[in-house]
Amino acid sequence: MGYLVSLLVVALMVFALVDIIRRDDSQVKYMPKLVWLLLVILLPFIGSVLWFGIGREYPEGGIRLERPARREAARPSQPTAPTVPIDTRTTEQQIADLDREIEEWRLRQEIAKRKRERGESADEA
Repeated sequence: MGYLVSLLVVALMVFALVDIIRRDDSQVKYMPKLVWLLLVILLPFIGSVLWFGIGREYPEGGIRLERPARREAARPSQPTAPTVPIDTRTTEQQIADLDREIEEWRLRQEIAKRKRERGESADEA
């Protein structure tokens, strides 16, 4: 069993090395080809997995998996949520706006309080 695992790792390493060598430099990501070669040689399994996972550029479409079509009853269309405009103000601007709003409400309460006091004192006179 150990021989089989070793054989698979060596085959993966050879396949990765051939792929690295045959790739154009523009199709290699994150590190130069020489560094990828050294990584695959020094750490065969990890280097090969990293090469195929992140090191090479895949075609635009990627791997396409065909899924069998499902036959389901037609569902009524779900209503979509209304789009909410994105607030592009900074946090500091938003906090300043809230502070102004709080101050405005405080002043309105003060005005209402003074009107009530004047109204009560006018009734007494």
